Amino acid sequence: MRRRALAVALGLTAVLVGTTACGSGGSSSAGGGSGTIHVLVYGDAGNKVEKQLVETFNRTSKIKVVLDTIPGADYQAKLNTVINTPQAPDVFFNWGGGSIQSYVKSGLLLPLDDMIAADPALKSSFLPSVFNTAVIDGKSYGIPMRGTQPVLLFSNRKVLADAGLSAPKTWDDLLGAVRALKAKGITPIALGGGDQWPTLMWHEYVFDRVAGPELFRKALSGDRSAWESEDAKKALGMLRQLVDAGAFGSNFDSVKFTDGGSPALLAKGRAAFELMGSWEYATQREANPDFARSGLGYSSFPGVAGGKGDPADVVGNTNNFYSVLKKSKHPEAAAAFLKLMYSDEFVKAQLAIGNLPTTTSTEQFLAASDNPDYSKYQYDLVKAAPSFQLSWDQAYPPAANAPIHTAVQQFFNGKLDVDGFIKAMQALPAS
Repeated sequence: MRRRALAVALGLTAVLVGTTACGSGGSSSAGGGSGTIHVLVYGDAGNKVEKQLVETFNRTSKIKVVLDTIPGADYQAKLNTVINTPQAPDVFFNWGGGSIQSYVKSGLLLPLDDMIAADPALKSSFLPSVFNTAVIDGKSYGIPMRGTQPVLLFSNRKVLADAGLSAPKTWDDLLGAVRALKAKGITPIALGGGDQWPTLMWHEYVFDRVAGPELFRKALSGDRSAWESEDAKKALGMLRQLVDAGAFGSNFDSVKFTDGGSPALLAKGRAAFELMGSWEYATQREANPDFARSGLGYSSFPGVAGGKGDPADVVGNTNNFYSVLKKSKHPEAAAAFLKLMYSDEFVKAQLAIGNLPTTTSTEQFLAASDNPDYSKYQYDLVKAAPSFQLSWDQAYPPAANAPIHTAVQQFFNGKLDVDGFIKAMQALPAS
């Protein structure tokens, strides 16, 4: 998703986009005579900011923005369904990289270079390493929105304190914590396995810590032998050890993040940890504000002794992006809307819900964020990271999403062994 990478709206009403939600008969999907453009976003707690910016834009624009949302678990599939139909949006949320590559190859997206030439701040206002995630074949296809979303190990501070534990710094620390928590009858780690993509986060980090980022880079470039390397097998062995130790309980495939299930386990003290993107804070703030303020802990993923990956590496979503459909009848209105993504209002509003924008102005607003300590922690973590690996299901093209998600789920629930997982990853469509 997704992240996702990719939290679900808790307490917010999401509009499920079907064959009519993005427009009617094609004319409004691209603005047409209706004087509107449709902006499609991932439905979650971040929609609060998106609604605010739409209201700001609509106060002064003759062409109005209509905000459509798709619930998180369904976003990519529904987008794929409407992207090449008369009901396609004008502007849509994505993760850059592989998530839009097939759309670019199909000629569906509008290169944004002319917009940037007219307004250089559409590029210069963002950190280059982030902006370039949506540059394909030398052309820009996305403007950063929301913020960077590193995956963190979240925790329930009270549960850890009651068990005499602290955030694990090493893999052995994590295994020790699992044993101690199980002895107290607490599920060590909440996992929304029913969504599949939360399970993927465990693979991403363990592979990075064991093999370093190079293994995935090789695999993504088409070197299928990377998946059968000794490092890959070691990483899979460690994941199997964690699952077999009961770290996630026995019904994790029946739990979802997208319906609030796994976050609730953490907030209610029925689990001690949850590995999740930084949107966990915004999700908890919406559903469990007291817990978000005083009970939610966070730390980086543990290091692995002897591993090739730097313990300071992060995985997740470098940023989310807005891309523009080539057939939009109001690209000038889309360009004007995109300007808001580097505005002070945007930065302040994202920080207010715990997101971390990647504008060059972000640092000056950190102290005024909803949780300055959390914002600064993320900012420093991302700034210092030797490698920021894009989530596997976003680095690969959309056609690989389902096979990746199925493989990681089936490996965790025991339906695939090491060899089966390797073969499934080697069969992924090329990027």
